[in-house]
Amino acid sequence: MDLYFVRHGKTEWNLEGKYQGGHGDSPLLPESLHDIKLLAKRLESVQINNAYTSPLQRAQTTAQTLLKDMNKQIPLTVVDGLREFDLGIMEGQKFVKLEKEIPEVIHAFRYEPSEYDAERIEGESFEQVAERTNQAVQNIVESNNEQGAVLIVSHGAALVTCIQSLLGTKIADIRKDGGLSNTSLTHLEYSHGQYSLIKWNETDYLDKKLSSTDTI
Repeated sequence: MDLYFVRHGKTEWNLEGKYQGGHGDSPLLPESLHDIKLLAKRLESVQINNAYTSPLQRAQTTAQTLLKDMNKQIPLTVVDGLREFDLGIMEGQKFVKLEKEIPEVIHAFRYEPSEYDAERIEGESFEQVAERTNQAVQNIVESNNEQGAVLIVSHGAALVTCIQSLLGTKIADIRKDGGLSNTSLTHLEYSHGQYSLIKWNETDYLDKKLSSTDTI
C-alpha cells in the first residue's frame, strides 16, 4: 500500500509566524489554492482509493480543495487522531515572542524532541502525538486494501512525528530529516507490517522558492 501524506496549505498564521497547534486555526492564504492545484496535478496519475484529514479547518479545506482539483470521486474521512500537536499556551502566539520568553522549550520542540517539556506549556508530548497519530494511520491501513493508495492530510509537526515514528525513528531523532513544508508530499510504502520511506517532503511541483515560514 502507498500512503501519501500532505501537509496543509499555507495559512495566515503560518505567514505571520504564529503557532497554530491542535486548537488554534487560521484560513488558507489565496496562494495556497494555487499550490493545491499544482499538487493535484502531481497526483493525477496516482490511483487513490480513500482520503483522510485532520478535523482542523485548514487541513479539511486543503483536502476538500485537493480532491476537487483532482476531479476524482474519492471518499474523504475526518480522523481526529490526525490533528496537530496540542501546543497549550503557545497556540496563537508568535514564534519570536516565545523564543524570548521560553527559549529552551522552543529549541527543544524544533531541534531536541527528547528534551521537550510539554508540561511547561500545558500541551502534548512527542510520545503522545506519536502514539495517537500512529494508531490513526494503522487504523487507516487496516481498513484499506494493501494494493491501493491512500491520501492523508494533516499538519507539520504532527506529520513529522507520525511518519518518523512509523519508520522506527526514536523520539530523539524525530527531526533528523528536517521539517515538512506547506502543501508538501511525503510518500511511504506499507508492506508486510513495515513502513518504508519513498520520498520525504517533496515540493518540486510547487515551482517556487520556499521561505522560512513555509516549513516546520
